[in-house]
Amino acid sequence: MLDWLYRKFSHDIGIDLGTANTLVYVKDKGIILREPSVVAINTDTGEVLAVGNEAKDMIGRTPSSIRAVRPLKDGVIADFEVTEKMLRYFIHKARQPHQFIAPRLVIGIPSGITDVEKRAVVDSAKSAGAREIRLIEEPMAAAIGAGLPVTEPFGSIIVDIGGGTTEVAVISLGGIVSSQSIRIAGDEFDEAIIMYAKNKFKLSIGERMAERVKIEIGSATELEEEKSMLMRGRDLLKGLPKTVRVTSPEIREAIADCLEAVVTAVKNTLEETSPELSADIFDRGIILAGGGALLINLHKRIQLSTGIATFIADDPMSCVVLGTQKVLEGNFFDLLFNTNKQK
Repeated sequence: MLDWLYRKFSHDIGIDLGTANTLVYVKDKGIILREPSVVAINTDTGEVLAVGNEAKDMIGRTPSSIRAVRPLKDGVIADFEVTEKMLRYFIHKARQPHQFIAPRLVIGIPSGITDVEKRAVVDSAKSAGAREIRLIEEPMAAAIGAGLPVTEPFGSIIVDIGGGTTEVAVISLGGIVSSQSIRIAGDEFDEAIIMYAKNKFKLSIGERMAERVKIEIGSATELEEEKSMLMRGRDLLKGLPKTVRVTSPEIREAIADCLEAVVTAVKNTLEETSPELSADIFDRGIILAGGGALLINLHKRIQLSTGIATFIADDPMSCVVLGTQKVLEGNFFDLLFNTNKQK
């Protein structure tokens, strides 16, 4: 009887708890939230003033009494208390009015985090009001969300490039056979652009400007028609507002080391893969997921470096949360969660 009530009235939730963005799926309702993983806090009272889009708009614009923070760093919880408040906010928004049964959660986590970090995610979700929490490694969730045949007896490879981590995993028979997790991803690309602007142009720019430059003119290989845009910030020598024109070749130079690290992670994973699975991957290709997959020509750069056809998932930014959706719908549930159930 109790199980029937749970199934009938519990609106289970899947969460892609990302360093840059959090996506929330509610069973039978689809993806209902897609917001930045940012929280604005009153430092005097500890009160949460804003979460998500509204909080991100405050970054770099707050008085001393308000702090806009990203509680996850490099794919893991850096601030437990703030993460708990953020999760509570997202779960509250996802729950139905007058819902009396706490939801069951499936949360995507980086494959390289420690048991202590996993426990921090579980404890935060429990404190936020979840009935049951199960964790799924992000590359597995991304592979499921991208539609890869993860339960079949042949190899598939997924490269999930998020905000804080890049996850590369070879998957076969419902398990990760070999993987690499590096803490170089979208945030480090942005930081590299910030440092480049500082060193070359003596220009101080913020995270939002760096992200915009990366999205609009960043690329992983030469373009047929190179791009340029205006980059605005503060002159480090004069302390006044300053605008410079930056080009796509300059941004490629800025992010070159980050790009090489991602390519090396893919190569290292392939080197650790058995000949049989390597043959499968050569036939089927490499799939890119995560927001970083949208960097212009990144798939071409990886294909040139590995000699393996490389493709971008249909909805790369949603792959992890779509994977949690398929798990909540009952597919893969018993196969994937025989050891990590948390109550």
